[in-house]
Amino acid sequence: MLTRADALELDAADELAPWRDEFVIPEGLVYLDGNSLGMASQRALDRLRHVAEHEWATGLISSWDEWLDRPRQVGDALARLIGAPAGTVVVHDSTTINLYQLVHAALADVPPDGAIAIDRRDFPTDRYVVAGIAESTGRDVRDGFDGLDGVAVAVRSVVDYRTAELVDVCGETDRLRAAGVDVVWDLSHAAGAVEVDLDGCGVELAVGCSYKFLSGGPGAPAWSYVAADRQPTLSQPIWGWFAQRDQFTMGDGFDPHPDVRRLLLGTPGIFGLAAAGAGIELVAAAGMPAIAAKGRALTGLALDLCDEWELSSPTPRDAGRRGAHVAVGVVDAAAVHAELTRRGVVTDVRQPDIIRIGCSALTTRFVDVFDGMTALRDVVSGAA
Repeated sequence: MLTRADALELDAADELAPWRDEFVIPEGLVYLDGNSLGMASQRALDRLRHVAEHEWATGLISSWDEWLDRPRQVGDALARLIGAPAGTVVVHDSTTINLYQLVHAALADVPPDGAIAIDRRDFPTDRYVVAGIAESTGRDVRDGFDGLDGVAVAVRSVVDYRTAELVDVCGETDRLRAAGVDVVWDLSHAAGAVEVDLDGCGVELAVGCSYKFLSGGPGAPAWSYVAADRQPTLSQPIWGWFAQRDQFTMGDGFDPHPDVRRLLLGTPGIFGLAAAGAGIELVAAAGMPAIAAKGRALTGLALDLCDEWELSSPTPRDAGRRGAHVAVGVVDAAAVHAELTRRGVVTDVRQPDIIRIGCSALTTRFVDVFDGMTALRDVVSGAA
């Protein structure tokens, strides 16, 4: 029988425990929703104050000398966390916009009648983007990735946002490419949580957000990855002046950079980039191997408790096949979520029957998982 004392022992031996002190931790709160919105780091708050009080208030427009290349600078820092070379990642706009750009970029190099494949259970924004592009281009949408005849482009999430199932990125990239399918990967639930090697797996196009496990803050900018050999000729449908090679000549024609900056659009949000950069720095300093290992241990504890207390979970028991959250099946998830929140346990709900237990390695303790799971057990059983 697992006990709270067991969880406290795990915390005492946790090499990442000191990193929790880098974050603002509300007293008395069990926070298990870092897979939706990461906690605020003191470093991010300090960085935002510095940008506001010095770079903006004092530097004013002269600060653009430093700000202009900030999307690529933060992208280079992020690249190291996802197995990508410098110069292949740019931080900008939202996941929705970035996915729209890269799906169109992939379609530009394939037959005009090729279908787009996506899992019908994938995250809504991915499905909506694909549906909208298919409608505007006269293409079909295929559900799933088994039958690939006639499929030109696939959009796939590395980690399933509901069940936390982790896809074999290398194997699936090879399989899809062998079938003549160009794939755009979504790392929104993977970056900062699990180890990914985009370059080693031969991934050419990917997107992701920075406000979950990277703790970039609400509405933090997303990012795009484009393999180096595809950058010079990448064709994408939204042209903005930050992608222009000679930006300040204000020329008539669009002549984009021959690198990843050709994805940039309008003026970037400097505050968002500052906060995202701070979160990325913390993850990089702690190290992805240690973060991923703790994520597996935290989710393993949650699953052990599910089994011990007879709670159902579709999350894979194989630690190598799951991300950093655990899905627990319940009846009337909205009501369970509301009662957990009333008890000071913040989780996430996915209608109609899933409570998600987020395990963000830098802020989640083993005792948080134990206390949160205990509360969930009590709510489900009707205990006071």
